[in-house]
Amino acid sequence: MTSQKTSAAQQRAAKAKYKGKNSRPSKSGRWLWFVVGMGGIAIVSGLAGALLAVSWESTPLQQAQLSPQEEAVFDGDRISGNGLQFSQLTRPVNILLLGMSVLPPDVQNAPTESKNLGYQPQINSFDGLSDVMLLIKFDPETKKIVMLSVPRDTRTEIEGHGVKKINAANVDGGPALTAKTVSNLLGGVGVDRYVRINVLGVSKLIEALGGVNVYVPKDMKYRDDSQHLYINLKAGQQHLNGEQALQLLRYRHDELGDIGRIQRQQMVLRALIEQSLNPTTITRLPDILNVVKENIDTNLSVEELIALIGFGSKTSRSNMQMLMLPGRFSENREFDASYWVPDRRAIGKLISQHFDSEAKTELQSSDPSHLRVAIQDSTGSDRSQLRPLIKTLEKAGYTNVFISKLWGQPLEVTHIVAQQGDGNSAESIRSLLGFGEVRVESTGNISSDISIQVGKDWFQNQAIFQNSTRP
Repeated sequence: MTSQKTSAAQQRAAKAKYKGKNSRPSKSGRWLWFVVGMGGIAIVSGLAGALLAVSWESTPLQQAQLSPQEEAVFDGDRISGNGLQFSQLTRPVNILLLGMSVLPPDVQNAPTESKNLGYQPQINSFDGLSDVMLLIKFDPETKKIVMLSVPRDTRTEIEGHGVKKINAANVDGGPALTAKTVSNLLGGVGVDRYVRINVLGVSKLIEALGGVNVYVPKDMKYRDDSQHLYINLKAGQQHLNGEQALQLLRYRHDELGDIGRIQRQQMVLRALIEQSLNPTTITRLPDILNVVKENIDTNLSVEELIALIGFGSKTSRSNMQMLMLPGRFSENREFDASYWVPDRRAIGKLISQHFDSEAKTELQSSDPSHLRVAIQDSTGSDRSQLRPLIKTLEKAGYTNVFISKLWGQPLEVTHIVAQQGDGNSAESIRSLLGFGEVRVESTGNISSDISIQVGKDWFQNQAIFQNSTRP
């Protein structure tokens, strides 16, 4: 495998040298995208339409020039089939997604138009800090998509640069060093490909998708004249355009800081997936990518991109799981800066459950007495009305149950959130209660293992629990 990677990397390096060190691949030749009219292939692949380019193996969205050593960081083996199976994902694939915030001081030669403005604008570059970091696993064996959020303030070793916040890895060494750093942090998990999208591209992408319907959890107001960053959102269910959605994604000025922002990112991601990942959107993919192509950098080929999107369009929403790197906030004066301190033991458990393709053991639910279960009411009811629910859990052995902060979004159906990725334990609680839906994501109480976000369906079952808990 190593020789194949090196050979491919050398071929790409030779091509780059022939074109000139500072030149970039010509977009005019490669961006001949159009919707395929081959109905048979579309049916087989599960796509209503597909993309074509001059070469299936070309990387028309790649902006970075990686050295052979940097390219070798990523697994270059095929991830999709041949012939009529071109859009079939053939093996588990890990994609590193980086959301970039780039200001003029982050780049050596900032654009002239960004100077002398009296403020620092976001610019179209990929050289800055990675404000968002997701490792996404597409797994055709389990038919699941797992998204692991890595907080930007995670304290870790960056090879050759010492212990720092992980978002600095891109500044120090681009996508390759970031991929290596993430892999080391997660105990050697491989990274197959990367995608970088900057702030300007995120806004354009959401706008091209028609905006997003999402619940804004609270009023958000923030002003930073130095960046012309103005956030002004009202709480409640609403339709956000690209700029408004970006405000929601960037807001981090509350008690949870970047962790609260990750939770909101997961909410927006789920909403975008539910409303956009469908055949209609896929047929528009060439136009959508054309809008954001200058703001995206990825070493995914056209063929690989189609395979990933095809897999995603066929994946059940219940099989889309969103996790967060286990850890804790650093204490005052513990380090020279504030960090998210990784929990190595919990990380190992999470990786073995969700990213280790070799693990064949049947995963069991955790001991109920060891689980921290948070109750978050979304109905506005009196706390006393939740006592039958708590007593039922305690009777079943869940001895560490506590009432947490209210869940702001009114829910029709109770969410049983596997905050630490333990979907089996969440399913056990759902089976015990007999209502609600399990969600493997990190939107609950960060100190819990399972968060029960109580919805209106609780009232339909309340009488049953009251009778069952009477002496």
